[in-house]
Amino acid sequence: MKYFAVFGNPIKHSKSPIIHSLFSKQTGIKYDYNRICAPINSFSEVLKKFFLDGGNGANITLPFKEQAWTFADELSDRAFLSGSVNTLLKSTYGKIFGDNTDGIGLISDLKRLMMIHSNDHILLIGAGGAARAVILSLLSFGCSVVIVNRTVERAIYLTKIFKNQGSIQYTKFELLDGQHFDLIINATSSGISGKVPPLPTSLIFDEVRCYDMFYQQGLTPFLLWCQQNHAQRKNLADGLGMLVEQAAHAFQLWHGIMPKTTIIINQLQELI
Repeated sequence: MKYFAVFGNPIKHSKSPIIHSLFSKQTGIKYDYNRICAPINSFSEVLKKFFLDGGNGANITLPFKEQAWTFADELSDRAFLSGSVNTLLKSTYGKIFGDNTDGIGLISDLKRLMMIHSNDHILLIGAGGAARAVILSLLSFGCSVVIVNRTVERAIYLTKIFKNQGSIQYTKFELLDGQHFDLIINATSSGISGKVPPLPTSLIFDEVRCYDMFYQQGLTPFLLWCQQNHAQRKNLADGLGMLVEQAAHAFQLWHGIMPKTTIIINQLQELI
């Protein structure tokens, strides 16, 4: 039986084993899938041993995605530009292939929710690894992207990386008042501490779509703020669907089959 695992630190909270168990039941493909908490200072050694011991593939979560990018022998184009890897596959000839399915996972979820259209003008909040991993997919879908971040130098850096991939700009929080966006995506971890990015309320109008890559039971702090400022509930969504969709694309890379995700997302929503 093939063997897969998700690596992170901490990792007890990971829902990946639940998701992959549901994928396995749906598709009839049987495989082992476990959590592995890798020590912060020896991730590469633990990962190398995993593959030497017969591991077939791995998911990578915080804080190891950039190290996995370095570990891989080969990279997909989207992984190369994202500077991080969340999915690894050991090929039949022994090389480790690295991919990043976060961006396509986000696009898949936004399409499922009918929250994205080509030519959308998107505000992407944050310029860390989560934001960088989804920019290429947003640009490839035909959207224009404006990055805003507390540290503007980081936003400038990302615009330079992706300048040849589509329409991308950066701005500052204090310059947002009066601007118009079709879709606002929060790619920061502000929700973990119950905080909301310092956005002007003028960004929120009746038809604006708001997506938080963070998820929790009930509305995240960012989505609650959007609702309080008159965004429609039907236009608000968190990142649980993205979590399932990115996992589904990893599953497809490993097994050659794309799971049906909507039913899995509904099942997972009942568990949190």
